[in-house]
Amino acid sequence: MISNLGKTNDPGSRANDQVAENITRVEELAYELKIEEVMTSDVLTLSPEMIIKDVLDIFRQKRITGAPVIQDGELIGVLSNGDIISCLVNTDMEAPVSKYMSTTLFTVKSSDPVVEGLKKFVTTNLSRMMVVDDNGKLTGILTKGDITRGVLSALQRDYQTEELKKYRASHLFDDIDSNRTSLILRYNIKQGDFNRGGEASSNIKRALLRLGASPQIARRVGIAVYEAEMNLIIHTTNGGVIRVEIEPHKITIDCYDDGPGIKDISLAMKPGYSTATENIRELGFGAGMGLVNIQRCVDSMKLESVFGKGTRLTMKMFLEEETVGEAASSKEMK
Repeated sequence: MISNLGKTNDPGSRANDQVAENITRVEELAYELKIEEVMTSDVLTLSPEMIIKDVLDIFRQKRITGAPVIQDGELIGVLSNGDIISCLVNTDMEAPVSKYMSTTLFTVKSSDPVVEGLKKFVTTNLSRMMVVDDNGKLTGILTKGDITRGVLSALQRDYQTEELKKYRASHLFDDIDSNRTSLILRYNIKQGDFNRGGEASSNIKRALLRLGASPQIARRVGIAVYEAEMNLIIHTTNGGVIRVEIEPHKITIDCYDDGPGIKDISLAMKPGYSTATENIRELGFGAGMGLVNIQRCVDSMKLESVFGKGTRLTMKMFLEEETVGEAASSKEMK
C-alpha cells in the first residue's frame, strides 16, 4: 500500500523527484552527522606568550594555516596565516601571539549537526571554526575539508551496510480493510532542547523508509521537518508539536506552537531573516534559512501565525493518487 510512496503523477508538484534530484544523500548526511564525527580533534594549540616567529616555523612543519590560542584552559583567540602576514608587513616577528591573534571567535558545538557548521561557514566566509563542548571548552577544529572527508567516509559506510540495514514495513496496512488508512506520528518538541534537535526528523525519515518510501522522498521530508523542528526549539515560548500523517497519496506535516507568533510573515520568508537572539546565533543556529529550505523540499507550504498567540506551519508532499473515501482509519504513535 505504501510501497509506491515517492511516485507522483501530480503535474503541479513544485518539488517532484525530477526537480528535487539535487537533494542528494550528501546533503542529507549534513543533517545526520554531528560535528564531533567529522572535526579534527587532535588540535595544536598556542599560548598567548609564544613568539610569532616560532609559530611560523610550527605552521610550516605541521602544514597548517591557523591554530587556537589557549590560556588557563580557556579559548581566548585564534592565530591564522593572515595574522602572521600582518606581522611580517610590520616587521614585528618577535611580537607575542597575543598582539596579532584574533579575539573575535566563531565557534560551533560538537553536538550540532554538520549543516549548522555549513551555514556558519556561508555567513562568515571563514576557513575554519573552533569546536567547543556544552561548557565552552575547546574540543576540536572544523574546516570545510573536515566536512568533505567526514561525508565521504559516511557514504562509504552507507554502501557497506546498505543491505544489512534495509528494512521495509510496507505490509503494515495489508490486513486493514478501510476506505482510508493513515499512520500518524506525533512528536513533542521542547523549547531550547538543542541536545535533542533533529531526533524527530531522523525518526520520521526512518519510518518513511521502513514503509517503503523512496530515499528522495525521505530526504525531502527529513530536511523539511528538521528545519521546522529547529524553529520550534529556537523561536517558541514553550516548544510545540510536530504531527505527520502518512497516507498512500500524500504526507501531511503539521507543526504548531502557542507563541510568541510571527509579526510579519512575508519578512520571515526572506532568506537570511531571523529573529534568533545573539545567544542562539553564538550557538550556531538561527541563520534565517529554515523556511527557505522547507519551501524547497515540499510541494505545498502554508504558514499561519497570530503575533502573541502562536504559529502553525502545514507542509504537504503529494505522492501517487488513490481514491480516498470520507472515512478514515488512523493509528497514532505518541
